[in-house]
Amino acid sequence: MNPHKPFPVSPASAVASMARNRGLINQMVRREILGRYRGSIMGLTWSFFNPILMLAVYTFVFSVVFKARWGTGGEETKTQFAIILFVGMNIFGLFAETLNRAPTLVTANANYVKKVIFPLEVLPVVAIGAALFHTLIGVAVLLIALVLMTGSIPATALALPLVMVPLLLLSLGLGWILSSLGVYVRDVAQTVGIATTVIMFLSPVFYSVNALPEGYRKILMLNPLTFIIEQARATVIFGKWPNLPALSLHILGGLVVAWAGYWWFQKTRRGFADVL
Repeated sequence: MNPHKPFPVSPASAVASMARNRGLINQMVRREILGRYRGSIMGLTWSFFNPILMLAVYTFVFSVVFKARWGTGGEETKTQFAIILFVGMNIFGLFAETLNRAPTLVTANANYVKKVIFPLEVLPVVAIGAALFHTLIGVAVLLIALVLMTGSIPATALALPLVMVPLLLLSLGLGWILSSLGVYVRDVAQTVGIATTVIMFLSPVFYSVNALPEGYRKILMLNPLTFIIEQARATVIFGKWPNLPALSLHILGGLVVAWAGYWWFQKTRRGFADVL
């Protein structure tokens, strides 16, 4: 490979890179997941224990201490509140974990930067793959809880993977941008941590969109996570199929963000070696 040749920036080259390096991506995702729990007694069991523990804490705080209710109509139990809350936590968790890790992806793998043949563009993909693993475990816990509580799972839950497509595209695009910026501006890592905390409370994770005044709802809908979280709840819990026209627009927007992130990463990666 010619080190002076510009890196490709087209969407087709991004897809081709992911396909060409799928074996490497799978290997690094497995290493990332297993490495997180290496040396611990419970091992991968922590991936089940952590979301359940946090769910119990959040449910107690918001449904018992603050007496929060979702307003679904009729008698609402704490178990129902917990399941609705759990969906929002899962969706936001994938987004937050990917963004929080992104600024240090390249700096933490500086040895790869010196290797011209290593595809640095796969690093954000690996981060998303590891985050997606924990999200899928959360979804499995959620489905088990639904069966225990209601005795069945809505057929509309089959649409959940489609609802998550714009989330994955958005996370990937922002991951590429932040992993590049993190090389040149080290303060990005601290800034992103603060930003994700703010975004969490500006997303309908702990509250319903319908609980807000009309004027604030319009502002909240500008947050792309709002639509994704609400649609995930609709498909998995309330038995409603996703809003396909709106979902198509969000997928299109996700594709634009993903390509913009890839373009930025490829344009700026040439200076990584000089900075590191």
